[in-house]
Order: sequence, then C-alpha cells, then structure tokens
Amino acid sequence: MRHKVRSRTLGRQTGHRIAMLRNMATSLLRNEQIVTTLPRAKEVARFTETLITWARKAHGAAEPADALACKRRVFRHITDREVAQDLFDNLAVRFSERHGDNKCGGYTRIIHNGFRKGDGAPMAVLQLIR
Repeated sequence: MRHKVRSRTLGRQTGHRIAMLRNMATSLLRNEQIVTTLPRAKEVARFTETLITWARKAHGAAEPADALACKRRVFRHITDREVAQDLFDNLAVRFSERHGDNKCGGYTRIIHNGFRKGDGAPMAVLQLIR
C-alpha cells in the first residue's frame, strides 16, 4: 500500500530524481514550455508551482527578512542566477497580478501529446500559463 507516499520515484534514485526535477524546472522557467513524459510532467509541475509560490511570497512580503527567506528557499533548488532573477522579477509579478494574493498553484498546464514512438510512453507538453 502507498499510504502517505507523496511523490513518484520515476525509476530513479533519490539524488538523481531531485537533480532531474531541478534541471527540468529550470528549463521550464527559462523556456516556459517543455516536452516530457506524462509522469515527469506531473512531478515537475508540482515542483515548479511551489517555486513560483515562494517567489510570489517574496514579491509580496512586508518585511525584507521574509522576502530573503523565500528567496533562499528558491535558490536552494534553482542554481541558475538568470532564471532565478527572471522568476523574481517577471514571473512572480505576472502571477501575482493574475491570481491575486491568496491563490497558490495553478501556474502550469499539462497538455497530453500522444505517445513516444520508441517505447510508447505517454508524452505531454508542460507550459507556464500566460
């Protein structure tokens, strides 16, 4: 039974899986769209939505200490400075205006994209909502 198991293992060991999620989230934030398998897309969407929520909290923080704490949580996972800066400057502002103050999540869209030719894996397009 899978009681209290929150994430998929994606056939990877823990360190490899975390590195893969970080890399795919960085690519998604840089390009605003990636094509991957459906289970990976679902996990990357969860991971990326938490990063965007932290960036929005940093954007709307009343105290600089709170904003710094949220930024440090994001920098733990996104090591590319350009992507992180774009996340705080552009994406956090865009989603704050679109969703209001109390909304968390709903920043990504998963579109089913058929099956991969080689092994028949279900493919999906993962996008940030405009």
